[in-house]
Amino acid sequence: MKNYLFDLFTSVKEKFDISDDTEINFDIPKIESHGDYSTNIAMLLAKKLKKNPRDLAHEIIYSLEHDLAVISKVEVAGPGFINFFFNPDYISRSVKEILEKGAKFGKTETNLGKKALVEFVSANPTGPLTVGHGRNAVSGDTMANLLEATGYKVDREYYFNNAGRQMRVLGNSVRLRYLELLGEQVEFPEDHYQGQYIIDIAKGLLEKNGDTLKNEDAEGIFKDEAEKVIFEDIKKTLGRLGIKHETFFNENSLYEEGKIESLLNTFKERGLSYEKDGAVWLKLSDLGNEKDKVIVKNSGEPTYRLPDIAYHATKFDRGYDFIVDLFGSDHTATYPDVLAALSELGYDTEKVKVMIHQFVTIIKEGKAVKMSTRKANYITLDELIDWVGSDVVRYFFNMRAVSTHLNFDLDLAVKHSEENPVFYLQYAHARICSIIRMTTEQGLSASSENLTLLSTEEEQKLIKKLLFFPDAVENAARVLDAVVLCAYLEELAAAFHKFYTVCRILGSEERLASARLALVNAVKLVLANGLALLGVSAPERM
Repeated sequence: MKNYLFDLFTSVKEKFDISDDTEINFDIPKIESHGDYSTNIAMLLAKKLKKNPRDLAHEIIYSLEHDLAVISKVEVAGPGFINFFFNPDYISRSVKEILEKGAKFGKTETNLGKKALVEFVSANPTGPLTVGHGRNAVSGDTMANLLEATGYKVDREYYFNNAGRQMRVLGNSVRLRYLELLGEQVEFPEDHYQGQYIIDIAKGLLEKNGDTLKNEDAEGIFKDEAEKVIFEDIKKTLGRLGIKHETFFNENSLYEEGKIESLLNTFKERGLSYEKDGAVWLKLSDLGNEKDKVIVKNSGEPTYRLPDIAYHATKFDRGYDFIVDLFGSDHTATYPDVLAALSELGYDTEKVKVMIHQFVTIIKEGKAVKMSTRKANYITLDELIDWVGSDVVRYFFNMRAVSTHLNFDLDLAVKHSEENPVFYLQYAHARICSIIRMTTEQGLSASSENLTLLSTEEEQKLIKKLLFFPDAVENAARVLDAVVLCAYLEELAAAFHKFYTVCRILGSEERLASARLALVNAVKLVLANGLALLGVSAPERM
């Protein structure tokens, strides 16, 4: 329906001096009596054309040559909104188009021909993925799905560092556990990794190598084996959620390829860096940020900002039109510095969208479950999947805005009732599949020949909700948050249940029954398409 409106306004662009870069928005009114779509274009143009917004809105309406078979009424409301009411017969016939598009319904070509990169998870290989990593993983993958649904060619990327202090501590943690297994008395530092996975890696090394490694350095085979085993574990965990990255980008390659040294030279040549107290500082205060920051410590070790700047420069150099970074809240202070430096280097940082996801609290029996990564009394993502299943994990991580704190209610997650939103949606899909099986047994088949018979309030509301699906997908992709799509699907399921309570299929006149069955098939299709974008299955039986 929205595409029809865009085409309608194309014919009046010249008359009302609407330039190609003027954004004409058509929104779904919150109040049904205000129509199916509304636009504020008259209010946007009023000042430029020196006209009263309501008068201009009336002028625009009189100039629009709309088909009454499509739009039954157009009216001006409030200070100058233009409200459109679509013809009920047109709405009913749209069910056929939904069914014909099938799995493609909801997808658009808005960004066709463009490339996007989504960087997410990016956890260093020091231990199993936690529930916090899980939120990042699910949110990032769903963002990539949404961008793909608007036409982008999307690459999913995982950035990691297998060097530095964290990895040295990891290697030494395995070395010390290995020595313990050999019967040696060792002092295990408080700041080392204490999870069972460290002992398991040490056992694996002992089984393969016996006691031949007792004099080996921590940063050799101990670190390498730990990294390999943990990364295999990370990939398996992500695979359980249907997540696969196209590329794994190693921070160390930035040093090996000379990109860090080149960046430092560029900063120096441009007068953007200086030395003080044996450290190298970046003149961020000259770039609009609050104060200068250290990029190389007096020990010669870089801070996070330096490789992050070099890494992001590679994203631009690889030709991406849109770059998404999904970070935890610990990156809040650093990413503005990275963007400021990139902008000064000549990169278009308007192409970068930084998303910060907030913490996850696991709630059980009304109480928060405490977590600590090093002491290993945390809940791993694998454990969470074991408890509630991958569908629930993905939906629960998607159903709250990434910018808000998430309480993951384990008691709700395991419920097989309408209180559990993912169960509610999957049950709606399974119920439709049951209806289709039952009607087939009765010899009734869906037909698109008499769709105009779908004229009741419940039928019209349900069809309109289906037709708004592409808008929901595009809006979710625009704000990069699946909560928009989750809310839409829950509203669709509610509209279906209300329709099915009021509108009988079996027992209705045959033509009407066949038309209603076609509508039910369309609901099934949209539920499945929406759940697929969230990475959630659409079961046929429950």
